[in-house]
Amino acid sequence: MARAVIADDHPLFRAALKQALGETLDAPILEVASFEQLLELIRREPQIELVLLDLTMPGNRGLTGLTSLRSRYPDILVVIVSANEQVPTIRQAMAFGASAYIPKSMPLAELQQAVHTVLAGDTWLPEHLRDDVEASDAGAHAEFASRLEQLTPQQFRVLECLADGLLNKQIAYELNVQETTIKQHVSAILRKLNVINRTQAGIVFKQMLNANEFSHEADA
Repeated sequence: MARAVIADDHPLFRAALKQALGETLDAPILEVASFEQLLELIRREPQIELVLLDLTMPGNRGLTGLTSLRSRYPDILVVIVSANEQVPTIRQAMAFGASAYIPKSMPLAELQQAVHTVLAGDTWLPEHLRDDVEASDAGAHAEFASRLEQLTPQQFRVLECLADGLLNKQIAYELNVQETTIKQHVSAILRKLNVINRTQAGIVFKQMLNANEFSHEADA
């Protein structure tokens, strides 16, 4: 049974990763090309333990995919594999629950080592970036990450909708629940995130998870 999924929209890179992981894992490795495909696959394959996630694949906006996975499936290990090597991005990813951050420029042998480390229960960062990433100014990201962790999966989905500017009625339609339920979720979200209104919740969420550097990530 499959244990790992490579989530990346570049077929050649997926093939290279799959070959490298095939020497590390003794189970089938699945592939998807969009975040929506990834969620559907996880629903069908509950035994999945590891996701290698590209930050800019279709359907994944910055770190929203990572935080969504951590909210819905906290037992799944998420490894970011990205062309973006900017320290603020890596620091945010680790604060929001990534088990490792692997630049696409790294040799495949190091990727194998990273996966070994993650499956053994540890986190992994590139040696040349570790000191900068672990610098003390990560506190703001860690604090917001701890607040996000208080949200239930349904509340997290409501927060995503708030960040997209949807009204309660629209969110209720999207999630197929009553509008009163959405109002309750919004109240809980504001309390847990320590913000005063829905607009501020959406703004803070987008600022933290869709930082400018994501839009400049180079293609692999």
